[in-house]
Amino acid sequence: MIDKYSHPEMARVWSIENKLDKWLAVEIAVCEAWAELGVIPPEALDKIKKARYDVRRIAEIEAQTHHDVTAFIASVSESLGEESRYVHLGLTSSDIVDTGLALQVKEASTILNADLRQLIAVLRGLALRYRDTIMVGRTHGVHAEPTTFGFKIAVWLDEMQRNLERLQSASRQMAVGKISGAVGTHATVPPYVEDRACAILELQPAPVSTQIIQRDRHANFLVTLAVIAASLEKIAMEVRGLQRTEIREVEEPFAAGQTGSSAMPHKRNPILAERITGLAKVIRGHALTGLENVALWHERDISHSSTERITFPESCGLLDYLLRLTVHVLSNLRVYPERMRQNLELTKGLIFSQRVLLALVNKGASRKEAYEAVQRNAMEVWEKDLEFKELLGKDPVVNRYLTLEELRELFDYGYFLHDIGVGFERLGLKETGPQHD
Repeated sequence: MIDKYSHPEMARVWSIENKLDKWLAVEIAVCEAWAELGVIPPEALDKIKKARYDVRRIAEIEAQTHHDVTAFIASVSESLGEESRYVHLGLTSSDIVDTGLALQVKEASTILNADLRQLIAVLRGLALRYRDTIMVGRTHGVHAEPTTFGFKIAVWLDEMQRNLERLQSASRQMAVGKISGAVGTHATVPPYVEDRACAILELQPAPVSTQIIQRDRHANFLVTLAVIAASLEKIAMEVRGLQRTEIREVEEPFAAGQTGSSAMPHKRNPILAERITGLAKVIRGHALTGLENVALWHERDISHSSTERITFPESCGLLDYLLRLTVHVLSNLRVYPERMRQNLELTKGLIFSQRVLLALVNKGASRKEAYEAVQRNAMEVWEKDLEFKELLGKDPVVNRYLTLEELRELFDYGYFLHDIGVGFERLGLKETGPQHD
């Protein structure tokens, strides 16, 4: 999916031309290593470094050979003379394909790393801005106790910082090359060539390999992208939930001239957040495919190859898209603190039920007695839409332990937020945003 939210460089990373460029870079690096061992003459290496390929010619040859690497080598050889005999010396196709894929993933990871850092910066700004913007916290979709919108965002920030660490770790595990021949034993290509070629390409050599780099690395990378996408879906799901008409505490950006429905002109639907939640599912599906590819027959089979032509470009491209789209949504998010306050007061004081319970226990009531008294009045609020504090003030059990003044003092929103700054300090967020409570 390529539009204004996609990074054009990501499309280049997964283009056929860049893939073939990486294959050629691997072939040349291997030839350089062979030349250092005296196997390839210097003058031949000079010509090999200028070797080229032709995409259309590769397609013509592949139509006959049904083998992409064979077709690639043939096209490269046509750009050379007799020195072409040194190209692909001692190698097998996976030496080129797997090492080339590692180079592509390295480039893609650089883009995703930058995307994540941009999102983290946006989240940090929002967390600080809405640090003290009080709202109701919900569990099971039901009002629980007060929190702040900034605290909600701080939780997302913490998660995205972990995702950045996950991406960096998974990228490092993918940044390995493999130049070890048909079943990985170095029978036709010495370890020196592998070490030197990987050094030239700025990769680490896989410590051991079969004919392929082991696919646990690839599965881990795809799963990591899926975890990041799941976190984006989590954010988008919250935006969608808070944008519901009955709640309407936030809204995703709605552009001038935009329409929400072909039938109902009033609609302002969370289509961007819904797009994020939908495409995250696609990335999760690719992660499952990556896990299926870990187990291959013996030293290798080719069942993973066809899937990776889809899973890696699509997962990287989609995650890049979703990260940038999420940045757009959050950077232009409409936030309604007044509505948050209205919703906070919707249940007529029920959110103070735990505080009243604890106060009764602290005053000498048994937990059972206190719980039953508070719950009895809370249920009446639910059923009759009455004020919780007023009902409690008339309850004989409550009056036995608490004065009306003590009861009144319990209904203080500030009580719930007295330690909310600790989480911000742990995240290094020490500035205070505007007050909205």
